[in-house]
Amino acid sequence: MKYSFANRIYSLQSSAVRDILKVVNQEGVISFAGGLPDDQLFPLEGIEEAFAKVFASGKHALQYMETEGYLPLREVILERMSRKGITNYTTKDVMLTTGSQQVIDLFSRVMLNPGDVILTEDPTYLAALQVFKSYEARVIGVASDEDGMIPEDLAHKIKEYKPKCIYVVPTFSNPAGKVWSLERRKQLLQAAHKHNIVVLEDDPYGDLQFNREETYTPLAALDDGTCVLYTSTFSKTAVPALRTGWVAGPFQIVRMMSQAKQANDLHSNSLSQQALYHFCTGFDMDGHINRLIAEYETRMNVMYRCLEEANLPGLKFTKPKGGMFFWVELDEHVNTTLLLPEAVSRGVAYVPGEPFFATLPKANTLRLNFSHPTIEQIESGISVMTGLFKESLEKDVVYS
Repeated sequence: MKYSFANRIYSLQSSAVRDILKVVNQEGVISFAGGLPDDQLFPLEGIEEAFAKVFASGKHALQYMETEGYLPLREVILERMSRKGITNYTTKDVMLTTGSQQVIDLFSRVMLNPGDVILTEDPTYLAALQVFKSYEARVIGVASDEDGMIPEDLAHKIKEYKPKCIYVVPTFSNPAGKVWSLERRKQLLQAAHKHNIVVLEDDPYGDLQFNREETYTPLAALDDGTCVLYTSTFSKTAVPALRTGWVAGPFQIVRMMSQAKQANDLHSNSLSQQALYHFCTGFDMDGHINRLIAEYETRMNVMYRCLEEANLPGLKFTKPKGGMFFWVELDEHVNTTLLLPEAVSRGVAYVPGEPFFATLPKANTLRLNFSHPTIEQIESGISVMTGLFKESLEKDVVYS
């Protein structure tokens, strides 16, 4: 039978990371590919106790819930956001979602018409690019450096393309791991207010900050509550299987996203939301996050040392201040996409950098995750991987 799909279906693309994980999640492969927390550090007892409290509360815990989500958890989220200076919102401005990925989808559904322009960093989170393109939006990358979007290029892109929205991950960005400077954050907001552009701030990694003495102010904390939608998730700090994220922002936009969510799934998993409330209030979540930070920083330093010692021509990278990733640039003659199958055959995997670019892909880039592999796997895997890259340069070999 011949199926007549909607035109928009041809904008859908499979996630490059998910495709890679199908191949590399096999015995004997050291994977730097996924953005995975370490399952050995999951707070199993805390999660078990939290669910026990939910079931002990009575059968009403199993009933339908309002679309916006479990009110006590929204109140907890407001308190946690206030620690970062985000104080412009009330519970009616917060909605719980099935991970922060659903926020990106709902935002796109209510904000983007086919052909609308959305600006992003270049490179940026590839799953966000996947969503924007599925709604037939035109994604334009803005040139970026270690401090964030370059103001001159941002101004140029705003003037030329008249974007409706800007999507950014300003704190421990995926994939680049960078932290925007305060000045760049303020400049982005000034431009957004001047040109009436909505900003979607994605902050899944903000709590995984290695230097606790530094302050990275969210865009939402600098805004007056009218321009920025802020989204985050419990996937990186509690456990990803609960699939609980949230969005906070201008009531008019959150309300429209709520209506879109009603048409999509009525509400996200209410058991998870109730359990997360008990987890946040009855478990030392801050202590757990501090343990994650200590362990991830140790692994990051090991990967940093291994990359430093690789002595690979053309190798460029920046030491992350938090999050889960290194962004690596190699000699321009190295194609990380073509080399990936050979790397997997040698027992190591990474994510090629090309899918993260909105505009001009760079084939000599890659993303490395340091939160999931062990120290021993990092030392062994980086040695194998950099050895392959060095071999391809010395012999001018392209594996395929």
